[in-house]
Amino acid sequence: MPTNGNNSPLKLQFGLINHENRYLTAEAFGFKVNASASSLKRKQVWTLEQDSLDSQVVYFRSHLGRYLASDKDGNVTCEAEEQNTDCRFLIAAQSDGRWALQSEPYLRFFGGTRDYLSCFAQVITEAELWAVHLALHPQANLLSVARKRYAHLSPEDGEIAVDRNIPWGVAALLTLVYLDGKYRLKTCDSRYLGNDGKLSAESGRGTGYTLELKCGKLAFKDCEGKYLSPMGPTGTLRSGRCSKPGKDELFDLEESHPQVVLMATNGKYVSIRQGVSISANQEEETDMETFQMEIDKETRKCLFRTNEGKYWALVAHGGIQTTATERSADTMFAVDWMGSRVALRASNGKYICTKKNGQLAAVSDTVGEDEKLLLKLINRPMLILRGDCGFICHHKNSNTLDANRSVYDIFTLHYSDGAYHIQGVEGRFWYINSSGQVCSDGETPEDFSFEFLEHGRIAIRGKNGGYLRSQGGMLKGDGLTPDSSALWEY
Repeated sequence: MPTNGNNSPLKLQFGLINHENRYLTAEAFGFKVNASASSLKRKQVWTLEQDSLDSQVVYFRSHLGRYLASDKDGNVTCEAEEQNTDCRFLIAAQSDGRWALQSEPYLRFFGGTRDYLSCFAQVITEAELWAVHLALHPQANLLSVARKRYAHLSPEDGEIAVDRNIPWGVAALLTLVYLDGKYRLKTCDSRYLGNDGKLSAESGRGTGYTLELKCGKLAFKDCEGKYLSPMGPTGTLRSGRCSKPGKDELFDLEESHPQVVLMATNGKYVSIRQGVSISANQEEETDMETFQMEIDKETRKCLFRTNEGKYWALVAHGGIQTTATERSADTMFAVDWMGSRVALRASNGKYICTKKNGQLAAVSDTVGEDEKLLLKLINRPMLILRGDCGFICHHKNSNTLDANRSVYDIFTLHYSDGAYHIQGVEGRFWYINSSGQVCSDGETPEDFSFEFLEHGRIAIRGKNGGYLRSQGGMLKGDGLTPDSSALWEY
């Protein structure tokens, strides 16, 4: 069975694009809706909620927490704070992947242009068809509903296999790339999945899929009208014979937690290789030296989970062991972020130190060299950052970076002694210039440090000590505190 902790499927959030290439928008003023926006920002994001009794019935919730509704005369509003009869819709998925939205009580179809939207059409025309643009962060883990196993890159076989109990290491990271209304599945080594199951460096017709929704699960339909499913004993992911999605063709997207390796002051990796007690005594990075960091949403403390699904836990006399299967105060650690090093404080108020024999124990009152650890993120070789205002992207006409875009650029992340170097498309590096702007054309790498402060979001600090933040649509490196403008989904 999957043991990826408290993972539940990601809530499906998306934009809906009409036949004029405009996004359905929920305005704050008067709770009106229109289809006027040319890009996907906060006002254009909708969350799909399923009816608890009838899985065919769905509700569309706006960024304001209000529900899309249609009355018997076809008038459309987005004012309802609770789900009611007028908010009930059915999705009629078309062969090209677009959706027609039908009012469940009145059986009329929703569509139109700009400010002239209604739900009164008796038949589906182009004006009633909506393309679906996922608004999730595009990097996730993929779980087969039928096999209850996770997808991962199998580099020796040149395929994506669906046979892991837990999405471990960089190979389990998949990136959904949206291009011309189709989705592509990109592996951690930057290859695309073709419908024949083969991986290729180039994206072509056979690598594009339309997304379909069935019972809240996702199906990937290829250019031939067939669906991706796991095949054979290792669950090779490729298109099967089915032209209708059954359980074998359904998937959940799950959040990809950060996975890290830790190095102690003795130059050895922290490991569970020797049993339940955690020791810094290994020279190599393997699954046994890799830990999943889970940030508790309420306390913002950190939990470390092994590839066997066990948590680090404080035990008697300050010992740290991997014995816990449930979260508790003793499995949570406060993190002191110290630039390129971290210190961990256990629930007894003591810092974890590395003893002479390599064992870790929470026995220190202050932070010295023995309490410092190097923390290296291993499952984000490709970095995609999204803030409150949008994704980070190269500016079209300069060396600066935008922080408010609906499309994203994929940056390459390099680790260097507790710090990170961020590399752009042409091999140039990020740096902070004298006026506090983040630029992307550096010839030499500049150090940035990462702080995992919230569930799903990081703060990034420059060598000047400033946090990277969004200001006026630009990326600046002068933030004094990691407030909401300086926190990034990654």
